[in-house]
Amino acid sequence: MNIFSKKPTPKDALRESKREVSHATRGIEREITALQLEEKKLVAEIKRTAKTGNEAGTKILARQLVRLRQQISNLQGNRAQMRGIATHTQAMYANTSVAAGMKGAGKAMGAINKQMAPAKQMKIMQEFQRQSAQMDMTSEMMADSIDNVLDNDEAEEETEDVTNQVLDEIGVDIASQV
Repeated sequence: MNIFSKKPTPKDALRESKREVSHATRGIEREITALQLEEKKLVAEIKRTAKTGNEAGTKILARQLVRLRQQISNLQGNRAQMRGIATHTQAMYANTSVAAGMKGAGKAMGAINKQMAPAKQMKIMQEFQRQSAQMDMTSEMMADSIDNVLDNDEAEEETEDVTNQVLDEIGVDIASQV
């Protein structure tokens, strides 16, 4: 163990773990391939022995074939476990990345909370509401004043003319109704 080496980062540990798992998986796959080839040879040997009528030899070879197939099955299970380990390792790395991101977000939110004094923000909001209410009253008073200035007899006559024109267009005669 080297006391001067620095601690590996999670990314480096993940890369090393992936390398080891893929190396082990390839080794298992090579073993499976070799055993499958051996299985084919054994099946051919069983057929040859059965043709010669050697029943005891055929049974021994058949027992070997069963054991060989069990071994292949076990290796395939091991390969699946290795792939599961690789996936689990990748998920753990992703979780550490998420945790690091959340840590940064927590720090940022803390800094923002320090800058935003709640009492100061409340005071600003109350001042905004007061100014907004005052502006609404002022604009309402201005609208009333403009309506009063413009609301004279000319407007009434113009309104009467427009009303008569609309009624004439639809065929209603006010004079006949009156």
